[in-house]
Amino acid sequence: VQLQASGGGLVQPGGSLILSCATSGFSLDSATIGWFRQAPGKEREFVAVYTWSDNSKVYSDSVKGRFTISRDNAKKQVYLQMTSLKPEDTAVYYCAARQNRIILSSRRTASQYDYWGQGTQVTVSS
Repeated sequence: VQLQASGGGLVQPGGSLILSCATSGFSLDSATIGWFRQAPGKEREFVAVYTWSDNSKVYSDSVKGRFTISRDNAKKQVYLQMTSLKPEDTAVYYCAARQNRIILSSRRTASQYDYWGQGTQVTVSS
């Protein structure tokens, strides 16, 4: 199982970025794919999650309305479209996966995920 996150970079406040998570080595049919982020000196925090089996999307309150998680079944990729970026969005962003469905109440919990990508840096600064 491999996850590869990409698409990070430097963007001005109010700008946009699209992160990609390329997956391989497992079926996405019942998988749960999440995005988490970690800023310097802070704990890793939940951002968004997509679950294939019930086509559900969940967002943290801090990104709701600004970020959108989506999938491409053919490419086996999950995307995180980020708009109206703020300096407080600056962090290393990680995609994570579990090969089966995570119950809704636990999808925000990092320990529920078995596989992690290497992270991609997002810096929001003028």
